[in-house]
Amino acid sequence: MNAKYSLLEKIKDGSFALLTADEISRKLRLGRREAFAVRDMLDALVREGELLRDSRFRYGTGEQFGAREGLFSGSGRGFGFVTFEDGKELFIPKKSAVGAVHGDRVLAAPVKSMRSDDEGEILAVLARGYETAVGAFFVEGKTGYVVPDEKKLGFTVSVPRRDSMGAPDGAKVVVKIDYARDGSCTGKIVEVLGASGDLFTEELAIIRAHALREEFPEEVLKAAERIPQSVPPEAMEGREDLRGELIITVDGEDTRDIDDAVSVREENGKFYLGVHIADVSHYVLPRSPLDREAYARGTSVYFPDRVLPMLPKALSNGICSLNEGVDRLALSCFMTVDGRGKVLKKRIAPTVINSRHRMTYTEVTAIAEGDGKTREKYPDLTDFVLTAVKLTKILRAARMRRGSVELGIGEAKILYEDGKIEIPENRRTVSHEMIEQFMVLANESVASLMTEKGVPFIYRLHDRPAEEKAASFRTFLLGAGLSPAFDPAKVTPRDYAALLTSLGDSPVSPVVSRVMLRSMAKAVYSPENIGHFGLASDCYCHFTSPIRRYPDLCVHRISRAFFAGKAKEYTSFTEDAAKQSSLAERNAAEAERETDALYTVFYMRDKIGEEYGATVSGVTSFGLFAELDNTVEGFVPIETLPDDCYLFEEENFLLRGTRTSFRLGDRIRIRVMGTDIGARRVQFLYLNKES
Repeated sequence: MNAKYSLLEKIKDGSFALLTADEISRKLRLGRREAFAVRDMLDALVREGELLRDSRFRYGTGEQFGAREGLFSGSGRGFGFVTFEDGKELFIPKKSAVGAVHGDRVLAAPVKSMRSDDEGEILAVLARGYETAVGAFFVEGKTGYVVPDEKKLGFTVSVPRRDSMGAPDGAKVVVKIDYARDGSCTGKIVEVLGASGDLFTEELAIIRAHALREEFPEEVLKAAERIPQSVPPEAMEGREDLRGELIITVDGEDTRDIDDAVSVREENGKFYLGVHIADVSHYVLPRSPLDREAYARGTSVYFPDRVLPMLPKALSNGICSLNEGVDRLALSCFMTVDGRGKVLKKRIAPTVINSRHRMTYTEVTAIAEGDGKTREKYPDLTDFVLTAVKLTKILRAARMRRGSVELGIGEAKILYEDGKIEIPENRRTVSHEMIEQFMVLANESVASLMTEKGVPFIYRLHDRPAEEKAASFRTFLLGAGLSPAFDPAKVTPRDYAALLTSLGDSPVSPVVSRVMLRSMAKAVYSPENIGHFGLASDCYCHFTSPIRRYPDLCVHRISRAFFAGKAKEYTSFTEDAAKQSSLAERNAAEAERETDALYTVFYMRDKIGEEYGATVSGVTSFGLFAELDNTVEGFVPIETLPDDCYLFEEENFLLRGTRTSFRLGDRIRIRVMGTDIGARRVQFLYLNKES
């Protein structure tokens, strides 16, 4: 064994663990020349990944340092946080980031600090989060540089003109990054997207930044095209034939991928509900090109002007879509429900259906509200809809008794057609609630059935709020003059639901809902079941949207495998699929939020100078966020507020001035002052408080 690896063994066995090069040399009683050689060998072992070195120049293994793998979230100013798989975090000061940037996968270890019990340092960058970045290219003499749109990266990328693809000054580009050891970054432009500030260029930049897939590979398209667009008789064998049943779909006017249908009737005080979901698993077989692509995408992504579907249109809008008047394969969940909303019986079965009507939310609501023309147009649906509405109210009451948390937070639906952006008021109707209640019940029923059978499964989890977040929420409620009765360490869905019920239609209710949402955990997919806090459900899954969500496709596949006695084959797959689906969902949601913000900015560009009433929706140390009644949010910088000095009370969501203070939920009058396309932000000017 040579000297270098002998040294490595001494560190690994603990003899020289967590010592500096000088300390090791002294232990070995080496002379100056040999000490330099030891330092070189140790540094070589670090470069080879055999050892780590901390900020005190000590050498050791990851285990000896107590290092763990995590994700670094940068601030753009050098410091950041490392988040580990168990949700715990370490604060990383700028001096301890050692070249890590936002998005990197790192090894980090805790350090003792006078400032924090949760401070750490990064010992190694395992993988770069950003091999490429999207940003604006600027020409500077004979060279140029890219300023990434992701401000958390906190660096610019130098680009020689020969590697710029001829991009003009100010163009939006994709740049491949070469990270140097000294912390500098050079790069090569690999795609010119267009002019910065153009709506579709900026939207394409978001798509590229989130690595979303626009086009399907040729082999995937060919596989989809080979699938017949009608159901042959042999595919119906072994399925329950429901084509004679009154089954309808209910969707938005612009929906093209229809994956759920319903049937309902009442007999002797019992309701017989069928939720019929497109059997995508019949067409997308495990490990096929279609399946590999769906797994990678994880979900369809919805923008105001387009959809990036999980499956090719031949499936999503074709043979898998439950279009009116055509035979379709389905996986149906049948539930018998009593007058108190209790599910007495439930079962799943492969079926063939033929949707009688392709209904919209608007039409179903019109029937429910007694509109004569719509009832005359659909004479066979009046009893159907009234029965469905009756069951909907029963299910909602049962869910409220159980403690389901219904947050009163409106969401904007941004419309784009013929070059025009509209943000109408998003009215929630009885038909929206009907479909939501039916789908939730089916998701619960399928999850509980599969749990009872003990098969490998993918659950939709929503954990209880972390104690510190629930405590912060309680502090806010006390500051708002409310009297919360829950214990942050043992908060239950019923506690949150009771609080919202007690507020009723109070003006403070939407604000409490918003802060409550911030206190709650994010929903994820997992092969382990811990229930769904928000729905107050012991067992929940996603079963109802297999055209647009991969976990739903997996749940279908597992259910069909159970019928064939082969469900155990999915034991290892469920963990990988759940993790990938959670990541894909989070990435898609971020892209959708950024795109909505972009369209909102363009929508507000011709509203500059106009005045509106608004609600304070966010309070920070640097200003206020305010939301218009159509859910458009803008920012009021602190320097434009009337007082000279403000104190930010984070725990009370309060910006306290000497004369005027601002709290979440305050009604204010604002004027639209400008829009920032790069930051995707609308700027407001505060005028006065509304009484």
